[in-house]
Amino acid sequence: CADKEDPKKHKSKVKSKVVCGYPISIFFIVVNEFCERFSYYGMRAVLVLYFKYFLLWDDDLSTSIYHTFVALCYLTPILGAIVADSWLGKFKTIIYLSIVYAIGQVAMAVSAIHDITDSDRNGTPNNMTFHVVLSMVGLFLIALGTGGIKPCVAAFGGDQFSEHQDKQRRTFFSVFYLCINGGSLLSTIITPILRAQDCGIYSQQKCYSLAFGVPAALMVVALAVFIIGSGMYYKPEPQGNIMLEVCKCIGFAVKNRYRHRSKKYPKRQHWMDWAEEKYDKLLIAQIKMVLKVLFLYIPLPMFWTLFDQKMDSAGHHHGWTLCKSADKTKHGLIVIQPDQMQTVNPILILTLVPIMDSIIYPLIKKCGFNFTPLKRMTVGMIMAAIAFVCAALVQMEIDKTLPTFPSKSENQLKLLNMGTNPVTVTLPGLDPVNLTAAQASDEFFPFETENITVSVGSFKVTKMISMTKGLRQTLLIPLDISDEWLLVSDTHKIKKAKTDKFINGMDTPVNVSTPAADFGQIEPFYYSNYTKIKNGETTFTLQSGSQSCKYSAEFGFGSSYTYFIPSTLIFGPNCQESITVSENIKPNSVHLALQIPQYFFITAGEVMFSVTGLEFSYSQAPSNMKAVLQAGWLFTVAIGNFIVLIVAELAKLPKQWTEYILFASLLVAVCIIFSIMAYFYTYIDPAEIEAQFKKDNEDDEDDQSKLQKQEVEMTKKDSIESHREGKQTRM
Repeated sequence: CADKEDPKKHKSKVKSKVVCGYPISIFFIVVNEFCERFSYYGMRAVLVLYFKYFLLWDDDLSTSIYHTFVALCYLTPILGAIVADSWLGKFKTIIYLSIVYAIGQVAMAVSAIHDITDSDRNGTPNNMTFHVVLSMVGLFLIALGTGGIKPCVAAFGGDQFSEHQDKQRRTFFSVFYLCINGGSLLSTIITPILRAQDCGIYSQQKCYSLAFGVPAALMVVALAVFIIGSGMYYKPEPQGNIMLEVCKCIGFAVKNRYRHRSKKYPKRQHWMDWAEEKYDKLLIAQIKMVLKVLFLYIPLPMFWTLFDQKMDSAGHHHGWTLCKSADKTKHGLIVIQPDQMQTVNPILILTLVPIMDSIIYPLIKKCGFNFTPLKRMTVGMIMAAIAFVCAALVQMEIDKTLPTFPSKSENQLKLLNMGTNPVTVTLPGLDPVNLTAAQASDEFFPFETENITVSVGSFKVTKMISMTKGLRQTLLIPLDISDEWLLVSDTHKIKKAKTDKFINGMDTPVNVSTPAADFGQIEPFYYSNYTKIKNGETTFTLQSGSQSCKYSAEFGFGSSYTYFIPSTLIFGPNCQESITVSENIKPNSVHLALQIPQYFFITAGEVMFSVTGLEFSYSQAPSNMKAVLQAGWLFTVAIGNFIVLIVAELAKLPKQWTEYILFASLLVAVCIIFSIMAYFYTYIDPAEIEAQFKKDNEDDEDDQSKLQKQEVEMTKKDSIESHREGKQTRM
């Protein structure tokens, strides 16, 4: 240890290398964070699609694995923090775990590659076990890497500032958060575009290898940038296995307190003071600091519960998946699709963070209001609650435009006359329904029984129809009434696109296709499956043998239609008028702009809560536990993810807006509790406390040394006196 540099000396050297008042090392850390976040969010943006369309997993398995991965990413910071503060130090921990991280990203990219020997004729991998195993190993390494470095990078950046640069440190945490969202914004735009490219052996094989490969390359860049700045960093040394020491100290304090629980022992100011018999007072004081902050963290997961709901990229049903129910927005030539609304959050953050730091906070300070970090976090929680109230109001508007779907105990039936003659249909409990040739009924008729009797009066035919409860179905009345009557299940809910179904009433097969989708060949008097198509203007090509025609229409977002090809269809330019269109679900009429207030409030809340929380966690942590407290902050995010699943499953509320109100109410209640806890919290300067303890120890040592010297002097004096007295006696 003799060759170690004096930290104060090193810190003064770092302080001399400044650009615009900031240590130059900060710029390498900021660029590293931007590239790393691009890598993480870029990979995550296409992860569920990779599970569903490359690994061919169902929705439930895809969503479960996705949530497990995200939860793991927020649990591993504890491991990274322990390693950094106790063993390797933050710098080496970031280096080693970034290598693990990069290997994981490369593994994901390789898992999405297959050649002609590894594919069937549809471009689907045959050796699926290899791809599944490699992708799971890759995801585990990514979770270990991204989670492990997460608490270290922010804390390591904070270490670069001297004790007199509090303002610059606060700005750093804001810029740090900007980089997180800048990387997130670019990656969520770019990576899906890369995925959509056709780079497989077959045209239907999307380019997941490229979508994972670019994030892998960015992670390598992030690692390289961080290493390049190595010589400019201040690298505080780890101070032994601090977590083990902390646990032992807490355990001894609890045990000692229990052992001396009788009244004859005097009470101590804090229960941790019972460890003074065995442990250093400085360590006990540091543990007290950490416990105070961790206690304050207890209500915080509720904020992340709401925040993580707003944009569930895995398509979980509790999120702000309003894109399934809100119409697109068009401004001139620019069309904003509902699924692009997720970019509003990072865009607003990039705007609001500098506005808050340079205008709002200074203005509040000038007004004489002491807007402390905990007050900012409280206001941030209130903002998030307001955002969900706004979301509930928008959802109420959306619900007004949605059709009434059948409950689990009901059925709904629509009629379609496939014949060339008018028919009159009698349904139980309803007035007769008159249908002209190739016409569908205007509405779905509700029934509570599974079996109903249907009579076609014009042909005097009665049939028993067995329906499935909880579904909307269409009854196809054939051209020849004695033929089989078909029941077609209709789409229940629309998520991200309009859906269409074709029914072929001709006696020859018809092939239906669009530039974006292929319905395939539809057999005579049969129907196709529903096919999702992007909203907007669509041109269908109908082909039967050598004959063809085109049918064009523009449809709104979230709509569902059934097209009937009549037996009288004549191919050619006039077929547009011959096809019957039946509207199952109307296009959404709620404007996307209604979502802007809720995104504004949730983002303002995030800026005030999350950015402030990062800086607060660092400023209130002892020097040897910076990363551990950052990990504690991130752990609240993981707990928030679990609360989403638990509360939503327990509540099982029938309406989406009531769920939003429930979570907003819970957050307000938690906010009140947090504000009370914050009121009694006393801000500290850990460095000052540590310095005072060290000074006191030095003073104690000096006093001890003086006492020892005095004892030695007294001993010498006594010895001389004794010698003299002995001499006099002999004389």
